[in-house]
Amino acid sequence: MSVQIPTVTLNNGVEMPILGFGVFQIPAEKTERAVSDALAAGYRHLDTAASYGNEEAVGRAIAASGIARGELFVTTKLWVQDTGEENTKKAFGASLQRLGLDYLDLYLIHQPYGDYYGSWRAMRALNEQGMVQAIGVANFYPDRLVDLIDRTGFTPAVNQIETHPYFQRQADHDLMAERGVQHESWGGFAEGRNNLFSDPTLTEIGAAHGKSTAQVVLRWLTQRNIVAIPKSVRPERMAQNLDIFDFTLTGDEMARIATMDTGATLFFDHRDPAMVSAIGNRPIHD
Repeated sequence: MSVQIPTVTLNNGVEMPILGFGVFQIPAEKTERAVSDALAAGYRHLDTAASYGNEEAVGRAIAASGIARGELFVTTKLWVQDTGEENTKKAFGASLQRLGLDYLDLYLIHQPYGDYYGSWRAMRALNEQGMVQAIGVANFYPDRLVDLIDRTGFTPAVNQIETHPYFQRQADHDLMAERGVQHESWGGFAEGRNNLFSDPTLTEIGAAHGKSTAQVVLRWLTQRNIVAIPKSVRPERMAQNLDIFDFTLTGDEMARIATMDTGATLFFDHRDPAMVSAIGNRPIHD
């Protein structure tokens, strides 16, 4: 099946599909099937992380698909435990091996903790060596993002942050656009919190276009030029999530969705001391 997914151009000229398939919280034993189904549905952009524990399963699905490597865009992420210059090189090599790939399309610093300056140096070197096409960060608030850019003189291609109708991140979005960093959303459906899938505003807008609430959310994200990586283990949902490029939300509909913003996380604040400690001290390997 051939689905034309629009791309965004990153600050180094690399093309990234604006819609991808995420595997966060898909158990390793179910990941291979889910990724195989996603590839069959037409996804070519896959997002995983060392901390998800399912890189091998993603790699097996890629290998079994027979899809040419050049057609795929594969992202994984560096965990806090592996920050620092030397550790990052080792962790990158281990991720590559688990995925069964000889290069990555995008490598992200997963959390703004640990020696991520050392990691950034190592990642720049990997990027220059052609081992990874683009490098970026995840969960960086504007202060940390600006500091990283200003201190190192090297701008992340992407910042993947919690972004959904209840936490729209407009100020972050504007700053990233100004700095040349591509905004990527995680948790686009807010994991169904606040009854997102039955929200009256989203349901009503969906009905006007003959689309589901999920499709409205994905269209809203991509219309804001935000990369989205919805997760599903159901093939019919995967196909539905791809089917969002044949309609456009009106200015009025975008404005109505804008009123849903609470300005606060529905999960956890990456600046909360208890959370910094909990995430920063969670090991993913011996």
